[in-house]
Amino acid sequence: MTMQLKVLLPTQVLLSEEVIKVVAEAQNGSFCLLPRHIDFVTALASGILSYERAKGGKEIFIAVDGGVLVKEGETVSVSTRNAIRGPDLGTLKKTIEEKFKVLDDREKTARTAAAKIEAVFVRRFLEIQKGA
Repeated sequence: MTMQLKVLLPTQVLLSEEVIKVVAEAQNGSFCLLPRHIDFVTALASGILSYERAKGGKEIFIAVDGGVLVKEGETVSVSTRNAIRGPDLGTLKKTIEEKFKVLDDREKTARTAAAKIEAVFVRRFLEIQKGA
């Protein structure tokens, strides 16, 4: 028996593959899903999701930035904001550090810009109130 694993990002389907096992980490610990597992829904913690391919039996690793996992029948769907595939854990760790650092820098820049816009808005609002 197999399951269909789908990893969904906001802009693309990262993965759609037949698997025989999925291992992930929820807020309260890690778990393993097999084809006959009961239907299941959980919030994922940021970490490593691994799966074993139906063909070849190779274990593959994906770093996920939190998200939601839903197992319904023979389908396991993972929805996450960010995910990165890697051939092995060492390479994956290095890739995560590089990619997520860039994302953190972009997020800081966006937050700074939003704070400046908010400050200008509040200042103008107070000027309007004084003038009325």
